[in-house]
Amino acid sequence: MARLSNHIEDYLRALLLEREGQIEIKRNVLAEHFNCAPSQINYVLTTRFTPVQGFFVESRRGGGGFIRIVQVEIKSDAEFYDRLTEAVGKSITQSKANQILDTLQEMDYVTENERHLLGLTLSDRALAAAGDKRNGVRADLLQNILLGIFS
Repeated sequence: MARLSNHIEDYLRALLLEREGQIEIKRNVLAEHFNCAPSQINYVLTTRFTPVQGFFVESRRGGGGFIRIVQVEIKSDAEFYDRLTEAVGKSITQSKANQILDTLQEMDYVTENERHLLGLTLSDRALAAAGDKRNGVRADLLQNILLGIFS
């Protein structure tokens, strides 16, 4: 599944480059192109085209449904920090935290090794002692990590 997701992401990013940062496409046409279920398209959109990563995604379902992706330029570190801290909030899952760490690495705020170590630090396994509060503890840790990176 990861391979297909990578292909879908690469295809959409190439379209965004060709069309100056904005595309509109029918979900079923895209699913047919990749010979996959529309839910696979949804997965790629929700995990790889997020506001934190600089994308606005609008989706309408139904017969005339479409997907619109607009790439939004992040103008400053302060703006990026604000987006990240808003995305983290007071509670965050391991999966969402990993997406933020991936974005930090892609944008060269952390190295590959730092990203790996931070991922281990924020993992469910590392936070097992926190029990039901681990998502809140993870958010607190990630907020402090972001403060350290952007200060």
